[in-house]
This record gives sequence, C-alpha cells and structure tokens, in this order.
Amino acid sequence: RLYQIPFGMPNCEDESEARTLYLVGDFSAPAEFFVTLGVFSFLYSMAALVLYLRFHSLYTENTKLPFTDFCVTVCFAFFWLVAAAAWGKGLSDVKAATRPSTLISAMGVCQGDGVVCNASTTPAMGLANISVVR
Repeated sequence: RLYQIPFGMPNCEDESEARTLYLVGDFSAPAEFFVTLGVFSFLYSMAALVLYLRFHSLYTENTKLPFTDFCVTVCFAFFWLVAAAAWGKGLSDVKAATRPSTLISAMGVCQGDGVVCNASTTPAMGLANISVVR
C-alpha cells in the first residue's frame, strides 16, 4: 500500500516549507496471497503429519485417504507456483514504483530549468528478492 507512505519533498522556492508526495500503487494483494498460502500450507502439513504419525493405521487401511492427500498436495503445489509468480510480479512493481528515477520524475521541484536532482541512496531489495526465490 504505497499510497499510504508520505515522502517529504523540498520546496526550492520557499526553503522553510516542505511539500508531501505520496507514492503511487497498491501491491499488497500478491504479498497477502503469498503469505496466506504459506500459512495454509504450514497448517495442512502439520495436520498431515499428525495423521501420518498418530493415525497411521487409518491412513493405510483407507484407500481414499492417500489419494485425497495427494490431490490436496498437488493443489497446494500449483497454488504455491501461482503465488510465487504473483509475488514476483508484485515485487517488480514495487521496485519500479520506488526506483529513485521514478521518484525524481514525480517531484515537481525537479522539473524546473537548471534544477538537477539525484538520489543519494538506492533502496536495498536483497531480502525481498530472496523472498521470491523461496
């Protein structure tokens, strides 16, 4: 929800007053889908582990239970692939929206003649990139 993040922008005409720029974009849906699927996968794996260890005889005697377990696992694997792709796209959109060149082009004070604006730092996205790889 980048639109909720204020970004202080200097005002070159009047040095005492600073304007606020709000970033554009809401990329929370892919992240929420990715996290929700991860939580549900964890809960299902814990339930399956209890079934395998505690009720092993029920699992081996019933022929429908292993097939149902297989089908649910395949569904989770498919949705995990979809969620990882969605989160990867959402992360690339966040990177594009927070790129220093994008922020500088959105600032009105940097559009004047003879004004040179440049970024002092670039955002660190290493941990976010790792979250997509997982």
